[in-house]
Amino acid sequence: MEKLSHPFDPILFADTKILILGTFPSVDSFEKSFYYAHLRNQFWPILSELTGYPVNNRDQKIWLLKQTKIGLWDMIKGCSRSSSLDSSLREIEVNDIPALLQKHPSIEKILFTGRKAQALFERHFGNVEIERDYLPSPSPAYAAMSFEEKVREYGEKLGIFDGKE
Repeated sequence: MEKLSHPFDPILFADTKILILGTFPSVDSFEKSFYYAHLRNQFWPILSELTGYPVNNRDQKIWLLKQTKIGLWDMIKGCSRSSSLDSSLREIEVNDIPALLQKHPSIEKILFTGRKAQALFERHFGNVEIERDYLPSPSPAYAAMSFEEKVREYGEKLGIFDGKE
């Protein structure tokens, strides 16, 4: 397995309040050079449902993030893998999340879209004092919750409903 490096930068704004951390981009996300790019991934449809904002292209997705003061990045800077599943990740090198938080002091909360991302944060940066919580995985592989249940949970933890914070 070849070693892969994270292919794109975090999406952050001067007033970002919530940082959503995934684990590592899927194969589809690598190919499309954007977060949560798998056609069946529910991340963008969930945010669109919560805010009423369209997510038909990259610009609309970035605009939604800016309007809701949400930033995106991933826990893993580099790794090797055999598939898009978190369980296949090996030789993991993590991103420097504390340095990112220092550069962006407006961030008040971190939410994780995977248990692996949360576990990596706790293992490497568990001493960082910031509110953090887990969001249900938006992956099509995670079917334990319905789309509606995920929307409700994201809305509660993000504090957004129909575009209102």
